[in-house]
Amino acid sequence: MPGPPLEMEPVEPQSLKKLSLKSLKRALDLFSPSHGQFAAPDSGSKKIRLSHKINVEYSGIKTAPGQPLKQVNYCVADDKCRGSAPSNALALTGPADSWDSQKEGTQNALVVGPSLQPKTQNNVGTSGKGTAMVSASAPFSERLTTSAIIERIPSKWPRPVWHRPWKNYRVRNSITLKVDEMSVISRSSAIEENVVISGHLGWVRSVAFDPSNNWFCTGSADRTIKIWDVASGRLKLTLTGHIEQIRGLAVSSKHTYMFSAGDDKQVKCWDLEQNKVIRSYHGHLSGVYCLALHPTINILLTGGRDSVCRVWDIRTKMQIFALSGHDNTVCSVFTRPTDPQVVTGSHDTTIKFWDLRYGKTMSTLTHHKKSVRAMAPHPKEHSFASASADNIKKFSLPKGEFLHNMLSQQKTIINTMAVNEDGVMATGGDNGSLWFWDWRSGHNFQQAHTIVQPGSLDSEAGIYALSYDVTGTRLVSCEADKTIKMWKEDETATEQTHPLNFKPPKDIRRF
Repeated sequence: MPGPPLEMEPVEPQSLKKLSLKSLKRALDLFSPSHGQFAAPDSGSKKIRLSHKINVEYSGIKTAPGQPLKQVNYCVADDKCRGSAPSNALALTGPADSWDSQKEGTQNALVVGPSLQPKTQNNVGTSGKGTAMVSASAPFSERLTTSAIIERIPSKWPRPVWHRPWKNYRVRNSITLKVDEMSVISRSSAIEENVVISGHLGWVRSVAFDPSNNWFCTGSADRTIKIWDVASGRLKLTLTGHIEQIRGLAVSSKHTYMFSAGDDKQVKCWDLEQNKVIRSYHGHLSGVYCLALHPTINILLTGGRDSVCRVWDIRTKMQIFALSGHDNTVCSVFTRPTDPQVVTGSHDTTIKFWDLRYGKTMSTLTHHKKSVRAMAPHPKEHSFASASADNIKKFSLPKGEFLHNMLSQQKTIINTMAVNEDGVMATGGDNGSLWFWDWRSGHNFQQAHTIVQPGSLDSEAGIYALSYDVTGTRLVSCEADKTIKMWKEDETATEQTHPLNFKPPKDIRRF
């Protein structure tokens, strides 16, 4: 038979304040048993505290719980210490039993930074070491770390400039719908802001604008080059001649010449007055992935899967240099009028600066950990950005010094990037993400995502090429769903409707 139930003693209800006071008293008894006693005065410790007062570098002192650090003006009454150099040691008051050891020649001193004064009788207990050190006799509550002493410096990260968000657009007069008139009127306003340019039968891999800003050309995996009108988006011309997909395009600023490169190892020069190929540049051993024209000299640069960037004379079709040094595919290249005149990025995760006079490497940047698939120089500043799957980094020119990382990670393979004069950088990812960045601060102010056209797979949302027009107010994106999209700033947006949500970074990576 079970015994009678035991009666539980009633628990006395206690207020939160009473419980807090009990917990505080228990903590004080445990960690600071001598908190009720006053420490004996010590002249040496006082001098150390006063000398630390004038130390500007470590002026911000965070007090420890239970033991406040006293600060007094430096050497007001003592004339001897006025001529002495300031000490970097901070005395901590301890319990009464610790003063016996101080009389024997030791003190509870916290050393902050290197000491500048010589060792004398007055500064016993100071140290010349740069690391923070606390006497072992100090109790647990008095052992402070260096981070508790150093003043927290406010963030000097530049605040980003406010930019309007970008949106997909297309002019209304270029839309043709084979429906009745009432349907066209009712649907035109909805389609105007979210329509694409279709015409290619394969992935659209490259894009380039005419210097006059009247047309732009696109190269595709359907082996054709199409020329489109910028204002209306209508197809003007289709060129055929390559037997593989076209990965690189460039338009000459001096003459009506266009250059193309593809996976068929061919580099072609097109005369746009006759609409035919007039020159071919032979020498690549595999597919050609990137192409660039020098801004001042009549030379052409191409990089490909043979890990070489080749320099061509446009007129004579001769190869001037074969810039070899990369260990993998050269997938991005741009040129400048001054040294370094050629910059290449490769799948071997490096970026190389080249001396165009001798055809040799000037320097190599090894900051990235993944393939450098895209690079973009700023049109005004002496700097450029490089994109990889790990991060987007910004470097200065001409020395190639690392400036900073972009403050967010797109977390995808970045195939292309472009920058305009207003400091808006756009990056296109393999998953269809289109992110817009403020160039100066690295702040990501917009994250857009493309929508595949009907009939395409969701995996065909990749963006392969981006390019601003000459004015920098329009952006063209070439995508894996065989479409071309045009983007512009939303003119109705204001700082009130789209506020700037920016938080400066707490930790800044220097690599």
